[in-house]
Amino acid sequence: MEKIYGFNHYTFFTEMAELASKYNSFDLSLGLPDFEIDPRLRYYLKESADILSHSYESLAGNPLLIENIVRFNAKRKNSLKIKQAEVNIVPCSTFALYTSLTSILNQGDEVIIIEPSYYTYAPSICLNGGIPVYCDVDKDFNINRENLQNCISEKTKAIIINSPQNPTGKMWTESEWNMLYELIKDREIYLISEEIYDIYCYDEIEHYSSFHHPELKKRTFCIFSFGKMFHATGWKVSYLLASEELLKNFRAHQQYISFSANSPAQYAIAKYLEVFDAQENKKIMENKRNIFCELIKETPLVVEYKSEGAFFQVVNFRNVSKTMSDIEFSRWLTIDKKVSCLPLSAFYNSKNNSDYIRFSFAKKDELIIQALEHLRRVL
Repeated sequence: MEKIYGFNHYTFFTEMAELASKYNSFDLSLGLPDFEIDPRLRYYLKESADILSHSYESLAGNPLLIENIVRFNAKRKNSLKIKQAEVNIVPCSTFALYTSLTSILNQGDEVIIIEPSYYTYAPSICLNGGIPVYCDVDKDFNINRENLQNCISEKTKAIIINSPQNPTGKMWTESEWNMLYELIKDREIYLISEEIYDIYCYDEIEHYSSFHHPELKKRTFCIFSFGKMFHATGWKVSYLLASEELLKNFRAHQQYISFSANSPAQYAIAKYLEVFDAQENKKIMENKRNIFCELIKETPLVVEYKSEGAFFQVVNFRNVSKTMSDIEFSRWLTIDKKVSCLPLSAFYNSKNNSDYIRFSFAKKDELIIQALEHLRRVL
């Protein structure tokens, strides 16, 4: 696996999807939903094309969308009380992460990444003059307080957290957020909390956001994604929550990078939020996870920790091979056994091998069933 400047190169993620296409394999590698969006969302996009001026939106975003984000979060079971002045519409979650770092980092500042982690984190830090510091989770994928504490130094400027987490499906609990606060409360350390799978929390677990914490929210850039919420990743509209003070500095940089997000899509999303049922989408995805975890029991692959949220399931493959690396196994499974996945080490800077691979269950039910029935026959 190619690594550039200390972080994984994006081409490895695309390679598995390309191999799946080349060898006509069942593609469970990437978290790209292959099923239709709600027809009402299409309707509102068509409506927006007829009634909007198609000019730039404001720096903060469409006022109706901001208002409906506040309402949407207030009416959820684990409600999140936010003010309109704490909301900023952004083109995508990667933009939000990058620009948040731009607004706080100076040359040589350290940023802690909790691994395994998504591939964009380290490049965004390095491109902003920062230094990534990698903190590994425990074998059960839970956060290790001692590891995290040991990563904090006088140069630490921020910590990046992802919950529900890609790739492990783990979620940060209220007690873990409290633990983090105790570690950093006397230091000037910011949080960038990517919570783009926030509505996808399973087994009656409620999402606890960094923005729920009364103290941490003052130093947090909290990132959400409508693309993930609505299975419409190509729309490229997300939103950021932060204090008014942090948002002021964020927007000072945003105006020179993107200024605003897609205007027609912002209007369509604003209208759709008025009818959107997050519980329905969660149940659909939870059912897909359940189908995956039930059928994989009929193969030698082992689910040790059932995904608590997001679109992914991590699986131990050592019953099939004791000798192959996770990268070799992923390629072999994709090319020879016709089911595509990703090696867990692709999400690490500190590891080149692991006992695990990651599958995405954000796919049509029939594709999940066909893929796992095929693995039952060939493994």
